[in-house]
Amino acid sequence: MYNRKTFLYSPPFLKTMHALVTDFNGMVNIGLYAFVNDNFALIGSEISEEVEEQMKEVFQVPIHRVTLAGTSLIGVFTAGNNHKIMIPGITFDHEREHLRKLGINFVVFDTKLTGLGNNILMDDNCALVNPDFSDADVKKIDELMNVKTQRAEFTEVTTVGNLAVLNKSRGRALVSNDLNSEELRLIENTFKIKAIPGSVNMGSPFIRAGTLVNAHGFAMGSASGGPELANADEALGFLEDE
Repeated sequence: MYNRKTFLYSPPFLKTMHALVTDFNGMVNIGLYAFVNDNFALIGSEISEEVEEQMKEVFQVPIHRVTLAGTSLIGVFTAGNNHKIMIPGITFDHEREHLRKLGINFVVFDTKLTGLGNNILMDDNCALVNPDFSDADVKKIDELMNVKTQRAEFTEVTTVGNLAVLNKSRGRALVSNDLNSEELRLIENTFKIKAIPGSVNMGSPFIRAGTLVNAHGFAMGSASGGPELANADEALGFLEDE
């Protein structure tokens, strides 16, 4: 099933549809508008019902429409793992109440670096964060998320959350091909995974901005080329399903 903008991608040797190539109302940086883990997905209003249904097929989790800070930038404002999510203090009270009604386990983190998704790379046990976070911020992330947190900087870019996506359940990560060998090893050693470099949306190094992933599948922006999709398939561990 596909059209000009959206299709489900499955190599012929795979038995199930596990990947989606799409955009959200013409926006290929889909990771900015959604958050996905192994339990649920949060999406913004720009996502069509058709794409929502395709996301359900790929990710195999309930999908909820929400706003954060009055916007649909769910992926920008959300960092998290399979235990809970962290949202910034600028979210509105009614948005927090909506998350509670949905049964989403969340914590609120008051910080000037409100784009938590861009600034934090996290799994269930560890986090690499923007070096501009204060000592108090780093300690707070530790406490709120119960993870071991350390500062990091990749290719002189401080928004470390935007340069990789983790698929811890498969022991894999897709990371920016701009990372050097030392930075690659830091990700692998921190999260105990195998990291493979790549790009998204025809050469963009901002992997998370163009990619969503959980244990069941992944989605990439519709500007991504065939080699980027094939590389992501391997990098995120789905070729092992053959």
